[in-house]
Amino acid sequence: MSTAPPLPQNISASTVANTTSLLRILALGLISAAAIASRLFAVINFESIIHEFDPWFNYRATRVLAAKGFYEFWNWFDPTAWYPLGRVVGGTVYPGLMATSGVIYNFLHYFNLPVDIRNVCVLLAPGFSALTAWATYMFTKEMKDPSAGLLAAAFIGIVQATSPVPSLVPTTMKPSPSSFSCSPFISGSLP
Repeated sequence: MSTAPPLPQNISASTVANTTSLLRILALGLISAAAIASRLFAVINFESIIHEFDPWFNYRATRVLAAKGFYEFWNWFDPTAWYPLGRVVGGTVYPGLMATSGVIYNFLHYFNLPVDIRNVCVLLAPGFSALTAWATYMFTKEMKDPSAGLLAAAFIGIVQATSPVPSLVPTTMKPSPSSFSCSPFISGSLP
């Protein structure tokens, strides 16, 4: 039976530490890529579509915010939301998701990158899933060790459950403008 070759004895401790850090960065990059890819599966197979009521409302609200500004968004009355009554949007929504999409949209347009607001809304959830994996790694690394951080990041990156309710797990897997897809990162990064 053959044995593995022995490790070299002349490797310095700093080389081992640097190699370990590089491998952790590569692993975290692969975990982030897997988190993004698992949410882009529907976009790659079909196209970037929005097909539920709440994400569609969030998209329409973001479109108003990006096109007309925050003041018009705050005073916007949507006659199609709660038909036939309508809805005063400014006082009845949490505008963080719409404002984040609007800032990203305006940032990209400032640098002359023509992107549709729908694509910004659809791709926001995959981006936040990678950020959630990174935040989970950082938090778990502080609580236990870097290996546990990578394991926790892998778990949260692939199955990003935001609630103990199993019916919400598929909601976080869709690339759509929904607060369910962004809330793990936002709630995990609050002080």
